[in-house]
Amino acid sequence: MKRITLAQMEKNRRAATYAQLCQYVCAQIEAGHLKPLKASGLNGKKPALYNEYWIVEPEPDYGVYEEELKYRTSPKISLDYYIKHLAQYEADRMWVRRFNDYLETHPFPPEQEISLNERSFEIWGREKFLRQEQGKKILKRCGVGTESLRVYDTCEPLAYYSHHRRTPQNILILENKDTFYSMRRCLMEKDSPIFHVPFGTLVYGAGKGILRSFQDYAFCVEPYMREAGNKIYYFGDLDYEGIAIYEQLSEAFLKDNGQQIAPFREAYIRMLKKAEEKEKLPEMKAGQNRGKMAGFLSYFAPDDADAMERILADGRYIPQEILNISDFVT
Repeated sequence: MKRITLAQMEKNRRAATYAQLCQYVCAQIEAGHLKPLKASGLNGKKPALYNEYWIVEPEPDYGVYEEELKYRTSPKISLDYYIKHLAQYEADRMWVRRFNDYLETHPFPPEQEISLNERSFEIWGREKFLRQEQGKKILKRCGVGTESLRVYDTCEPLAYYSHHRRTPQNILILENKDTFYSMRRCLMEKDSPIFHVPFGTLVYGAGKGILRSFQDYAFCVEPYMREAGNKIYYFGDLDYEGIAIYEQLSEAFLKDNGQQIAPFREAYIRMLKKAEEKEKLPEMKAGQNRGKMAGFLSYFAPDDADAMERILADGRYIPQEILNISDFVT
């Protein structure tokens, strides 16, 4: 309940006399609209009035909402939550009724699978309602799972360069943009293998972005890239983060597509050799935590694996950019 002072009421009412103010306050108390706050004390006048009062707000009548839920709502919407929480229904009502209108005019579950944002706009007229606003809460309160909407999530499309589409072929995923452009230029201008390995397609991974993009690999790429005979390689920075990207990507891709992804061993070994020429390697970015490395390191000879671990343990790393187009065809 809200509070109001006697002085505020006197000002609001613009009472000509104290007697008129007393008459107004007593009438409000009798009607149940005001309740004296006894702790505020009396004002010392005759008749005495308390200095503060509680404003008693009437209990809302939710009968019309209960009737609407019970008799004018699709049976596909569960009433359990909202019947028990009618105040919440009042707050959510516009969105629940839009969902109800959709259910009344469309087959459910929908026949055609469409994107999450597309379905969100179709039902509520807001494309971000399900992803960023209260859409999922509304569905939960209606007892409807998101999967019932027959939606698929979308991710940033894979950026890749197809040098040729012959299969089987080697596909190389690259963590960083500069290396992607340099290797693409190498293929376009020289049409030669990279470190003696012929590649048909280069994929730009955009760092950790590749983990999300590759979730829809089979859906996003051209048919030739899905051929079971293809070999897929990964090449990124030699630091904990780059190795973690490989480990997560390799594990997820094997689970979802039944294919192995291997580190591009020849490129990493060339990185190590060029690093020996540097007096000091750059310090690793702060906040990188060592994760699983066994799968990655298993592709390398023990001496090379040991050299990598020593660099990382020293807080250093080797960026992909240590290599350039002049290295790729040597």
